Parts: sequence; structure tokens; C-alpha cells
Amino acid sequence: MVSRRVWCDFAALPGGVSPGVTITIDDGLILGVDSETDCPPDAQALPGLTTAGFANAHSHAFHRALRGRTHGGEGDFWTWRDQMYSVAARLTPENYLALARAVFGEMLLAGYTVVGEFHYVHHQPSGEMYADPNAMGLAVIEAARQSGIRLTLLDACYLQGGISTPPSTHQMRFSDGTPNRWMLRMQQLLDAVAASDADRGTMTTRIGAAIHSVRAVDATAMALVARFADEHNMALHAHVSEQLDENTQTQETFGCSPTMLLAQQGVLSHNFTAVHATHLGSADVALYSAADCTCCFCPTTERDLADGVGPSRALRDAGVPLSIGSDQHAVIDPFEEIRGIELDERLVSLRRGTHTADDLLAMGTVHGYRSLGWHNGGVIAVGALADLTTVALAGVRLAGSPPGALLDAVVFGATASDVTNVIVAGETMVANGAHVRLDVAANLQSAIDAVHSQVADHEIRS
Repeated sequence: MVSRRVWCDFAALPGGVSPGVTITIDDGLILGVDSETDCPPDAQALPGLTTAGFANAHSHAFHRALRGRTHGGEGDFWTWRDQMYSVAARLTPENYLALARAVFGEMLLAGYTVVGEFHYVHHQPSGEMYADPNAMGLAVIEAARQSGIRLTLLDACYLQGGISTPPSTHQMRFSDGTPNRWMLRMQQLLDAVAASDADRGTMTTRIGAAIHSVRAVDATAMALVARFADEHNMALHAHVSEQLDENTQTQETFGCSPTMLLAQQGVLSHNFTAVHATHLGSADVALYSAADCTCCFCPTTERDLADGVGPSRALRDAGVPLSIGSDQHAVIDPFEEIRGIELDERLVSLRRGTHTADDLLAMGTVHGYRSLGWHNGGVIAVGALADLTTVALAGVRLAGSPPGALLDAVVFGATASDVTNVIVAGETMVANGAHVRLDVAANLQSAIDAVHSQVADHEIRS
């Protein structure tokens, strides 16, 4: 790890924005935070506003290969899903490593310092395991390490194609068949990551668990996954009520909402995050509040797929923390996600100011870190992870911003293009707007071309 000092023109601290902040870093942690200081001669100066690094709490890295290919025309989530399956069928451990590395590089350029990869492409397209059953997950982990981003790999249990429906041909590679096989593979993954971290002397990877959805995991298996996650003190995520059809099917089959079904199986806890949580009732919100859960909104994806607008005001009023995710990566921009929560709420409620700039920054930082199991991250404070993002204030979007309202200006006006410097675990990953290890644009082009040129298994068989 890196021992160093950085000096921030301005920094967003727990008590508000402060000028002239010197941050001392050692072994990947913040050891000191001093405000209203001159720049020390040994410190790196960071012009602009520095915040804690942003957390992308919900990502499917391979969806980035769909950008520009699925946004036009008519349809809905279900028609888009068919296009997604076509890309999933073309993934191999080799091309997925290259693609995920480039996508994680794009996230770093945008100011994200940690990502929760909701991972369910486990096996060969036929459903047969690779020689190493975790070949795909290990490729994602290696991609994160090479790019320099912090990672929580949320390994998803995915057993059925729909409620009481076997997996389709496209879904075979997602399924472990039984929850016991999923748990066995998960234990192997935990052992492999522990050994690898010991060899490398780094700890920037965590393993979490996921229940893909109430459509893809039966009730008995949900309980087993939740118990496994609890025994290992893991973050546990699930897609919940993203679609009205999911609510209807669950009500017809089980006589309750997806949230209630999860609660009945012991899934809800302080380690649980409901992803999307778009179509919730008041009873669902109360359950999340009582169990101290978090919810992750993905506004750019939910808009793109015409999913709807989640009840951010109701969740806020119930004390349920919100985090953000870029999900299908139609856009990778934390500022667009956090302000989207407030701006979408304005359209629904016809009122402004439900969420303040401080609220929205917390959604992008500390709440996301908590959601991913990094409980000492997402804040600039002594003892916190040394993950930092700096936004330039001199560009065309932020020039002229009043010194007393810099956070408002950044939250509501900045874009990923304004990010200049990013530090992860005390090490610079983005300097002056460029990734220090990767030519991200070139890597994205070559990786996406390679995925689309890969002959899919169903094309071979036909």
C-alpha cells in the first residue's frame, strides 16, 4: 500500500465542504484529516472538490457490450432481455476478463472506486461447469485487480427460468441446479480468493452473495442462500420488484409481494440490499425499515428499460438508506445516478427538494460502501478507506459555482467528464483525467468487438 499525503482545494467532509484539506494516507487507510491548511510541500495537490469515492452498488459488466445496440425502437424489459441473453451466450472467461477490465476502467474514470458485480454467468453455455467451476467469477476478480477498482463480487444463485419454471436454453449457464451446488461452488470461490489475497498481500476484493430474484430462486433455496450469507457475514443482494409482472406472478403464486416472500424466508437483514425496488407497497417499505436493509436504485437503467420510478421519498421517510448502481451501463456516471433519484422524484411528486445534495452524495458514497460490505468506506474521515474522487471546478459545467454551494453545484451539475483524479486504497488510479494503467477507450473497443465476434453456442449448434 501507499504512504502519502494529498491536499484538497476543497473536500466534502462529514461536517460539510471545507477548504484546504490535507489528508494523510497509510496502508490504504486515512490516518489524518486537517482542514484549512496550506498545501504541504510533500503533498499532491488536488484542485477542485474531493469527495469520498463513489460506490457502484449494482453492475452487470457484460451489459456494457449492449450500449448503442438496444436503446432505440419499441419494447420493454422483456424484449431487451432477449438481446442481453444473446451477448451472455458469447462470453468466455478470456473475453469476459478483457471486457470487465475495460468496463471497470470506465467506472474509475467516472469516479467510482468500488463496484458490486452482480454475477450470474457461471458456467459454459450448455450449463456444464468449466474445469474450474468459478472460472468466470475469477475472471471478473482478476479484471478488477488489473483495473485497480475495489470489488465485491456478488455471486448469484440462479436456479429456475421463472416461478416454478425450468431454465431456458439461454439460462442454463446461469444455473447451479440446486442451492447445495451453489453453496459448494461458493465455498470453493471463498477459498480461492482467500489464498490469492494472501499471496498478493492485498485486500481489495470481497465476496458477497445474491439471490437473483424471486423468479429465479425458489423459496426454500432463498432461505439456504440467506443462511449461508449470514454465516459468512456477507453482503446479500437481490433484484426485487423491478417489474410489475414480477409482483403479479408472486402474488398469484404465493399470495404476497416479492419483499414479503423474501422476509418469510429470513432474507431481510442489515446486510441485505433490494436492487431496483421500483414497485414497492407501503408494507414492503416497512419491512425494509424494520430489518435495517438498504435499497439500490439504478435510475439510468430504470429509465432506459421503462421500468418506472422507485419510491425514494417513502423509503427516505422510513429511514431506509439508498445506494446507486449503473446496472446495464447505458451510462456510467455516478452524478447522473444520484441526481436522477431526486429529479425523478420531482417528476412524480411535482415537488422539489426531497433529497438534499448531502443526501444524494451519501447515496453515492457511504450507503453504497455499506451495501457492499465495506463498512469503513465512503467517507473522508480518520480510519476510513483511502478511496477518493476529485472533480474539477474550472470546466464549462462548474465554472462560476459559488464557493458556498460547491456540493450543490457538483451533485446537480457535474458529469463523469469532470472527474480528474481517483485514488483507491491510497493509490492513484486516475490522474488528470486518464487511467494510469489502461487505455480505457481502446480496451473497450477491442473487448466489445471480441465479444460480438465470438460465435455463440446456439449458433454453433444450429
